[in-house]
Amino acid sequence: MSVATHLGIDLAEYDVRIRTFIPHYEEMLDIAAAAMSPQSRLIVELGIGTGALADRCLRVSTGANILGIDADAAILRAAAQRLPPTATFICSSFLKAPIPACDAVVASFALHHVRTRAAKARLYTRARQALRQGGHMVTVDCHPAGNATLARRQLEAWKAHLMRSYLAAEADGYLKTWSQEDTYVPLEAEMELMEKAGFSVEVLWRKDAFAVLQGKR
Repeated sequence: MSVATHLGIDLAEYDVRIRTFIPHYEEMLDIAAAAMSPQSRLIVELGIGTGALADRCLRVSTGANILGIDADAAILRAAAQRLPPTATFICSSFLKAPIPACDAVVASFALHHVRTRAAKARLYTRARQALRQGGHMVTVDCHPAGNATLARRQLEAWKAHLMRSYLAAEADGYLKTWSQEDTYVPLEAEMELMEKAGFSVEVLWRKDAFAVLQGKR
């Protein structure tokens, strides 16, 4: 399934509409990019989308190259238009594509497409193995609370954000569809998966159901 189909939008609308879907979107990407090292040589992005995070990373790691992995050929073309000509791309699932030796692995709103925790654990292990000494992985995603009451409040906050742009029925429809198509792992469980893969994990940012995590090799 393409990203546009998953979100129910035209690809040309993606960069505008994603901000109406995801609260704190700009802030989260800025936090993730700020974690990059100016000395990085290669940054690999899993599910690169239109390249919004990669573009920010290059503003910090000014001498780095980007390798973007995404199964959606159309969205890779959009990323290629945004990023420097030195960027390279692999059109494949990041669960299958090889991850080369690199200084950082990043992902924003991509890893929730991994359906099982076992598959995600394998991905984290592969990412850590690909990282050079001192490298790190930074992820941006939805990680609701494990507590059901708090998770409901977080969902209500997400719906409130959606209702700034959409009717209540539309907001409910989006949330229902995403809950069926995506897999949101609670924050503590996500951190445990990263730790079991050998990462030293830190929460760089957290608000409502969303978080930016960093795993150091």
